[in-house]
Amino acid sequence: MGNSHGHRHKHRNSLHPPPTYKYDSQPQQLPLPIPIPQGTSNSNNNNMISLPYTHLDSTTLRALAGNAEGFGRFAMGGFHGPLYHVTSLSDDGPGSLRDACRKKEPLWIVFEISGTILLSSYLSVSSYKTIDGRGQRIKLTGKGLRLKECEHVIVCNLEFEGGRGPDVDGIQIKPNSKHIWIDRCSLRDFDDGLIDITRESTDITISRCHFSQHDKTILIGADPSHVGDRCMRVTIHHCFFNETRQRHPRVRYAKVHLYNNYTRGWGIYAVCASVESQIFSQHNIYEAGQKKVAFKYLTEKAADKESGATGQIRSEGDLFLNGAQPGLMNEDVGCNMFHPSEYYPTWTVKPPTDDLKQLLHHCTGWQSVARPPDQTACAE
Repeated sequence: MGNSHGHRHKHRNSLHPPPTYKYDSQPQQLPLPIPIPQGTSNSNNNNMISLPYTHLDSTTLRALAGNAEGFGRFAMGGFHGPLYHVTSLSDDGPGSLRDACRKKEPLWIVFEISGTILLSSYLSVSSYKTIDGRGQRIKLTGKGLRLKECEHVIVCNLEFEGGRGPDVDGIQIKPNSKHIWIDRCSLRDFDDGLIDITRESTDITISRCHFSQHDKTILIGADPSHVGDRCMRVTIHHCFFNETRQRHPRVRYAKVHLYNNYTRGWGIYAVCASVESQIFSQHNIYEAGQKKVAFKYLTEKAADKESGATGQIRSEGDLFLNGAQPGLMNEDVGCNMFHPSEYYPTWTVKPPTDDLKQLLHHCTGWQSVARPPDQTACAE
């Protein structure tokens, strides 16, 4: 039997008004329809639950821009630039993904070919880029993406697998990068992390991603000496952490909003709060394997403080299955807990039901979806 922790939305004071929850108006296409549980609203009343953003696949190509939920909601990617058509699976050269990502002007990057791109070194992505994998199946292997001192980047519908070498992450976001949206990607089996967000990088959303076959999944804040990371803000929603061992995520300093994620079979812990972090865990599903405690706390000393501190986790409406225990701290850890409504007015959240669990199992990560038409008809 599962148990749900904290059914009501509790606010510390009147400065934190109740958030407005919104629901998608278009159903996600599934192998089998998933009926709406009793008491769940849906504007179409069509007996389907859905993931956020599904309707964007049936509009126009650039409808993704500015439509993320959460802290990365302002990410525009290459909205104002022409299309760049990737026609080569080579690591570099004309028509390659690397050639597109190094260009300084805004670009909306699409693929005219499916297959694997073997990267010999990190692929650096410059500002105002959308890497849009819809319509093809692209896998990046060998190394990963590096988002260094850039802004307004969208990465959508790609696979990342088999990154090799020290400090090789699937997606590395550092330093000082902002307005980033990572959506509907599959990530597995890298030698370091799958996604690392460090060194004052902020205003980031990770959504609809599938993480598997890995140890250290998502790191937010690399070191307690980096006190500038207090500015970092990250939203992670509607993701599936499929038996990855730890870091879903591990957080130092940052404010992190987790909602409607499904984490199962962790090997050490599900979520870890360290020095001064604030983690708002809302309507997530935590399904234990052998390890039962979902939340872990680590004490570390900030470089500008005399004593060590841990972080804080607030669990609201989370569902704990198969004997999972939240492991919440009862004592005040000496820091204020943010509420997402202080930063964005709406987000899509549903009850943590078995239907949501099945939806996240089948419909996260890379999906076989058609590339929408580009209304602007920009040429390369």
